[in-house]
Amino acid sequence: QVQLVESGGGLVQPGGSLRLSCAASGTNFALYIMGWYRQAPGKQRELVASITSGGDTNYADSVKGRFTISRDNAKNTVALQMNSLNAEDTAVYYCNARRPLSLGSKDYWGQGTQVTVSS
Repeated sequence: QVQLVESGGGLVQPGGSLRLSCAASGTNFALYIMGWYRQAPGKQRELVASITSGGDTNYADSVKGRFTISRDNAKNTVALQMNSLNAEDTAVYYCNARRPLSLGSKDYWGQGTQVTVSS
């Protein structure tokens, strides 16, 4: 079992930055693929960025060059640095932990943190 707790959301002006953090409890954190998803009102949840146990990253085209995902396996944390934010980034952001197939694939979700980009 994995519990995820996000922090760092809030209100920011266009062009500003925010850093989201996700703290994970449980075992085998280093083996999980960690990701950030977001869901805007009236839209489906979408992948923003993910990072494998080996540090390989993947980004949505809309955030490439602006967002950076990172993880600290010693601290069981994953972060999302968001720069050059715009109104289209407004959404609830969710931390995701995906247990690898070798351990029985399963997804865990945090409760979400609101990010609002507005002047």
